[in-house]
Amino acid sequence: MLRQLIPALAVLGLLASGAQAQSRNCAPREVVLDRLATAYGETRHSMGLGAQGVVIEVFASQSSGSWTITVTRPGGLTCLIASGQAFEALADPLPDPGNDA
Repeated sequence: MLRQLIPALAVLGLLASGAQAQSRNCAPREVVLDRLATAYGETRHSMGLGAQGVVIEVFASQSSGSWTITVTRPGGLTCLIASGQAFEALADPLPDPGNDA
């Protein structure tokens, strides 16, 4: 499922500019990471590099199932993009080559 989210996350990374970066859902990276860890017990589970050098990360708590997606701009400003419950780590195998199903 997370693999299916990667293209959508890339688009969300583009949205983390201008007006959104000025919103109340953004703070210095250290502040956001501390809050996710202390208030929600979330740690980083995956990350990727998006357009214009933004870093997209997924944080989650194994105990509560809460999750958060963040985008960090090159200057260090981190914005919360999405959050929710029932996080589940998946590693779906790729289909066999030549299998059109």
